[in-house]
Amino acid sequence: MIRSAEIKARALEIGFDLCGIAPAADFPELRRLRDWIDCGHAGEMGYMARTASRRADVRYVLPAARSVIVAAVNYNVDRPYSTELADSSRAQIARYAWGDDYHDVLARRLDALLEWMRDWHGEPFDARAYVDTGPVQERVYAQYAGIGWIGKNTCVINPAVGSWIFLSEIICSLPLEPDAPALDQCGTCALCLEACPTGAIVAPWVVDATRCLSYLTIELKTAIPEALREGLGAHVFGCDLCQEVCPWNARPACSEDPSWQPKAALLGPRLVDLWGRSDSQLAEIVKDGPMARPKLHGLRRNLAVALGNSGTSEALDALDHDRSDCSIQNPLVAEHVEWAKRKLRC
Repeated sequence: MIRSAEIKARALEIGFDLCGIAPAADFPELRRLRDWIDCGHAGEMGYMARTASRRADVRYVLPAARSVIVAAVNYNVDRPYSTELADSSRAQIARYAWGDDYHDVLARRLDALLEWMRDWHGEPFDARAYVDTGPVQERVYAQYAGIGWIGKNTCVINPAVGSWIFLSEIICSLPLEPDAPALDQCGTCALCLEACPTGAIVAPWVVDATRCLSYLTIELKTAIPEALREGLGAHVFGCDLCQEVCPWNARPACSEDPSWQPKAALLGPRLVDLWGRSDSQLAEIVKDGPMARPKLHGLRRNLAVALGNSGTSEALDALDHDRSDCSIQNPLVAEHVEWAKRKLRC
């Protein structure tokens, strides 16, 4: 019979940095999701409500589940934080989007781990593997697998690695020995709440997605509320501010994994340069990566807001220049461009 220690050792050999095991149990933290949705914090993410009942317990996903194997990787690279390079003329892009698409990279590693488990165990067992795609509250299981505690900004924090980690999991019917849960070490610190420019962290451990820059620039498919546009600053895809100020990320571990090394075009590019790219050029930059999620018109919408916030004449010139690109002609983008130009002319 396969043992927990063997699985964790193999996970590290395959390329994961952390691996822990949680029991497939009804943890109290799992019940908070419904209250969060009922408060309207999910915004346009209707899939959260549709799958809420399944997310309440992994045994709704896999009835025979006995254990949840949580495997994680550190994606932080040796580059300064955006707070160290504050420049309103340069696009701020969430760290996790600098390299390859983590869904694809981790899925390959997770599949390799599960295949090894099946070969090593010998006897058939039920299993499901997910990389941020299934109806699983992965952060709760990560906490109970000893990977890290859930911080006040709702990110999982590992005391040795920090919070720059991708999570993935294998739900299985094997009765594996679980790890001890991680203990909360945030204490009285509230730096993440104070750093959020739109007040999205409405209380410790509660993020109102409808105010979060990551939601506004990635998940939101409609217009960004005008009252929140200034708060976006130069963010065009996601936001790392609540992680950058976290004391546990003051001296984070750095990964040398080629998958997470930044593409040159995504490392602090000038806003006007990104805006000046044709649709085909922009699509080439973001293809096969997380930044393809909001589609070109979503990215253009974000760029328009960031240009409006930059306050430069160069930004106004870029927006005033006639362009035939389909994404710029999109009515949603056009409305944000007009807003930006009005702001820049004030």
